[in-house]
Amino acid sequence: MSTQTPDGDRIAKVLSRAGVASRREAERMIAEGRVKVNGVVIDSPALNVSSSDRIIVDGKPVSEPEPARLWLYHKPAGLVTTERDEKGRDTVFGALPEDMPRVMSVGRLDLNSEGLLLLTNDGELKRKLELPATGWLRRYRVRVKGDGSKIDIDALRRGITVDGVKYAPMEVGFDRQQGANAWYTIALREGKNREIRKAMMAVNATVNRLLRVSYGPFQLGNLKPGEVEEVKRRVLRDQMGWDNDQNPTETPKPKPVRSRKPRPPRKP
Repeated sequence: MSTQTPDGDRIAKVLSRAGVASRREAERMIAEGRVKVNGVVIDSPALNVSSSDRIIVDGKPVSEPEPARLWLYHKPAGLVTTERDEKGRDTVFGALPEDMPRVMSVGRLDLNSEGLLLLTNDGELKRKLELPATGWLRRYRVRVKGDGSKIDIDALRRGITVDGVKYAPMEVGFDRQQGANAWYTIALREGKNREIRKAMMAVNATVNRLLRVSYGPFQLGNLKPGEVEEVKRRVLRDQMGWDNDQNPTETPKPKPVRSRKPRPPRKP
């Protein structure tokens, strides 16, 4: 293969736009020797490709990118948000309907968390939705063990540092006491790894259920566990400023987006 870089786009970007993987994951796949371009295994993402190049990943041809699409998915507890799990656990992607195209998750929900997970076939849309600059509020219903009146939620509202990791102030509202458990609504804009669970543990509260009910303007609504619903193209354009050429423009002010027949999420 020529050492000269041809015109076109970087291979990782092309794989991302085609819904194969995020750019970072695509780079890892290249390093593992899973990607061929014009019949040659490549070992570096420093390669530009064009529409005339034939790309194969894991033995399967990569098709031209389709228009950007977005889905709302009600993730059940007990699924990991990875395509492959080294421990052999069930995954989100293995549980999706068979007619779903290849998709990527926008962020993650951990094994025991449930609720709204956004899925997309477009790596650039995924990247924009995950950017800290987007700053969209993620809202959760959280159940913790014990007496809610004894939990220092003001510490969470001020911002808390756990094991050297600083978490931004959270919006925390006490909902109700239900027997031996207390329910809260918590909203945050960061989404660091297991952020709510770790922050709650730091104020001596153990989370035993966590349900995400919204991600920015997109809401869980009445989706049942395991159900998927596609966001209409018009809504995607209005919410994300995504034009007909799949190029992100200035994002308009978010408006609530629910699944069909919207209603408040059921109280667990």
